[in-house]
Amino acid sequence: MGIFKRIRNEIIYLRAALRSLKRLGDIYKTPNHTFVDTVEALARTKGKNVAIYFEDRKLTYSDYNGEANRYARWALSQGIGRGDVVALMMENRAEYLVAWLGILKVGASAALINTNLVKGPLAHSLNISGARHLVLGAELGSSYATAIDQLENPMQVWATGGAVQGAQDLDAALAAQSPGDLPADIRKELTLNDNALFIYTSGTTGNPKAARIPHARLLTMMVGFSAAANAKETDRMYCVLPLYHSAGGVCAVGTVLTVGGSIIIRRKFSAREFFPDCVKYQATLFQYIGELCRYLLNSEQQKGERKHRIRLAVGNGLRPEIWPAFQKRFRIPRIIEFYGATEGNVALLNYDGTVGAVGRIPAWAKKRFNVELVRFNTETEQVVRGADGFCIKCEPGEAGEAIGKIVNDPNAPTGRFDGYAKKEETEKKILRDVFEKGDQWFRTGDLLKQDRLGYFYFVDRIGDTFRWKGENVSTAEVSEAISVFPGVKEANVYGVAIPGTDGRAGMASIVGDASLDLDKLRKHIDKELPEYARPIFLRLSPEMETTGTFKQRKVELVKEGIDLSQIADPVYFNSPTEKKFVPLDKDLHDRICSGAFKL
Repeated sequence: MGIFKRIRNEIIYLRAALRSLKRLGDIYKTPNHTFVDTVEALARTKGKNVAIYFEDRKLTYSDYNGEANRYARWALSQGIGRGDVVALMMENRAEYLVAWLGILKVGASAALINTNLVKGPLAHSLNISGARHLVLGAELGSSYATAIDQLENPMQVWATGGAVQGAQDLDAALAAQSPGDLPADIRKELTLNDNALFIYTSGTTGNPKAARIPHARLLTMMVGFSAAANAKETDRMYCVLPLYHSAGGVCAVGTVLTVGGSIIIRRKFSAREFFPDCVKYQATLFQYIGELCRYLLNSEQQKGERKHRIRLAVGNGLRPEIWPAFQKRFRIPRIIEFYGATEGNVALLNYDGTVGAVGRIPAWAKKRFNVELVRFNTETEQVVRGADGFCIKCEPGEAGEAIGKIVNDPNAPTGRFDGYAKKEETEKKILRDVFEKGDQWFRTGDLLKQDRLGYFYFVDRIGDTFRWKGENVSTAEVSEAISVFPGVKEANVYGVAIPGTDGRAGMASIVGDASLDLDKLRKHIDKELPEYARPIFLRLSPEMETTGTFKQRKVELVKEGIDLSQIADPVYFNSPTEKKFVPLDKDLHDRICSGAFKL
């Protein structure tokens, strides 16, 4: 990196850091100021500004606050108050943000339920929330019905947007309430440490966990992203991500709704409508998840896809192999990639747009951050400790687990770890006696590396990296190499157990189009990857199973491995003798598993 570019990047970082500190400082000048207080202030001072665009509807800040007041009065009529929880299960629409704001106005918490869940996982999410009431979008009535018989305690269900059997009519109940201002002392006992939301992990490795989001954390996340984007009241954020998750429902929303700007909500993501919507609503910002960008890049070219007013895209998971092409094709002036987790205290931002980096901590800012990378053994899946019993910090370029020191200091809100609804789940994420006796650090469960300039790069999720031929294989690295090949739309890489072998053999589930040439793909893989990292098996899938936030699911793929009795998709073997991918049939499968075929 040239000296002038380095100076430019330092200036960008410094300005963003100072802006974040100022905005956070302004917020915390008032004791126990919450996001609710921010919206109420904006309703008074910028009441005519449009807060929410949804389809053909507009809600000004005055409307938004008034409708939330109806929810608050409804909650009070049901005896809901400080310390109570109301579950919210509704597809993206304006009422979603109205509902949880109204619940927060009376000091209660909103548990944001994943709209894709049914049966056991849905019942689990509702059970651990502790909610006695459920606000249910009528469109999800049939999903809720699949979980009723597994609920530990009966819930009072309130349906909105239509009738649901056994549920009360929430719309009628709300219409009977006043939108007028609430009493000034309604939250007089509430503190920033009180819980605001429960946001659930995606459940890629088991049932979802409910992460606690106190008011302090909620406001810090919102204001932090607003500062990073240098958002103003003239900004409009386009959001297609689910509002039940922190990326869409907190980060995207908070970026604009803390400064008097607008959030543009779409019910569900559509690659075909994405940029036409940005043009229609005059969006200036959008929030992304990496796979969303891949879907857009793989979509057919559309007229007007570069005629938008987008000045900035912010998100996480944008892989380096598609970053430049995505930015160039859609004429995105600036991208801010970040790293973080809903419940975690490790937050990184790549302010200057260095391709592939998930964030940066310059040497001069190191003391202000609680982030470290420690050596990690991927075979034992444990951190490495030295002779003194303490963890070992990684050298530049060395991959290790990212951890964040837990600091319960009001002056350092980013150091908090507020845990989950269940205490035992919270304990699993804490690493103790890391660099000194008694210290506590949050475990991200991710492997990252940092270069000498302070840039962080994502390596892999712990549990995804596997050992083969005595080497660590990064599934992210292999996926990147495969994904750029013509004809490959998506690639999901994982390791599978083969009888009689050490470690796990690489396998890639690929979604391809008609132009995919497996012989050329094999040559590409041989060129791009070391021998130990080359996939031994390919699975050609019609589509990739993902979570509601576009994270690829691997658990079932790993379980199925190369068991042809469980797999309907075509499977290929990277034959070392024929030097090509050959169909895996029962005879070849049995020869491989018996050890007759050396891998």
